[in-house]
Amino acid sequence: MGTVEEWVSAPARVAGPDEGISADELRLAARNHGLPLEALRYDVTPSGLHYLLTHYDIPALDPAGWRLTVSGAVARPLALGLDDLRARPRVTHRVTLECAGNGRARLSPRPVSQPWLDEAVGTAEWTGTPLAGLLAEAGVATSAVDVAFTGADRGVERGVEQTYERGLPLAEALRDDVLLADEMNGRPLPPQHGAPVRLIVPGWYGMAHVKWLVGVTVLESEFDGFQNVTAYRLKQTADDPGEPVTRILPKALIQPPGVPDFQSRVRVLDHGVVELTGRAWSGFAPVASVEVSTDDGGTWQPAELGPQPAPYAWRSWRCEWAALPGRYELRARARDAAGHEQPVDQAWNRQGVANNHAQRVTVIVR
Repeated sequence: MGTVEEWVSAPARVAGPDEGISADELRLAARNHGLPLEALRYDVTPSGLHYLLTHYDIPALDPAGWRLTVSGAVARPLALGLDDLRARPRVTHRVTLECAGNGRARLSPRPVSQPWLDEAVGTAEWTGTPLAGLLAEAGVATSAVDVAFTGADRGVERGVEQTYERGLPLAEALRDDVLLADEMNGRPLPPQHGAPVRLIVPGWYGMAHVKWLVGVTVLESEFDGFQNVTAYRLKQTADDPGEPVTRILPKALIQPPGVPDFQSRVRVLDHGVVELTGRAWSGFAPVASVEVSTDDGGTWQPAELGPQPAPYAWRSWRCEWAALPGRYELRARARDAAGHEQPVDQAWNRQGVANNHAQRVTVIVR
């Protein structure tokens, strides 16, 4: 009959030169969805338009029976229900989340996985209680190094059956803006976004924001779970240990102008002065500048930035373009206040993660 390993998907690999998107990847794309790029017009993404990635199944959790344990290297282990959590201090943070695999399908050669283009991003207002307060209640040991977060979702990945778990360095977990969130945009979390409670780690790629959270474990050594040491690594070869993916690299997206062709999504618009708009963000520091090119990166012009609404929320930008009839490739690139610059061309890695090369928007001006 064969083993489980023989019947499930192969380990992570790179597509062949002429290999198209597979049925397996289409199944992933049907379960997960990106932000429609016209929704870049919203300062806060409506919950149903926010990008979504679910590794395994959406677990069925009863909020009335849900419990969160805080355990490990602590003096006073905790077990909290949803009402217990909501009785603690509450704050709201506007945070841009981006999937670490955003842009993967545009890489060449293409890493085989969830085939994101440019849309795996969204900005929401997350409400909950700061994690640091719970860790203080529990009394973290002076020997603590990492904190592991366990979700309720379980599945098989690269032949390994596992519950989704991610770890954070203790210093990151103790930041005052890391949340145990139970609301998204002023309403209870939707099931697909981690109800009843998820982790929000402002500035980090989406893999760190563990959904359907059920366990927080303080560790006296570095977390060595699959999602930290095998997945989400910047590596060039299969046996390269790589570097861990952490904070979001700067990126700018263009809200596509004009109207789309149904299938190709090529944009069509009339000649004349066109206002180009979009959003830019970074997990390291606020966005300091955005530049726009209408000739596929040949020349660049500075865009006008809108206000920075929150430290880890995207920032609007705009610029005017005197569009003459013809075919154009639009691009935008961002730089943050810490000096990180968005590249125009890809910086390839085997898992297709932390890819922030510039989006290309094809436009026909009539």
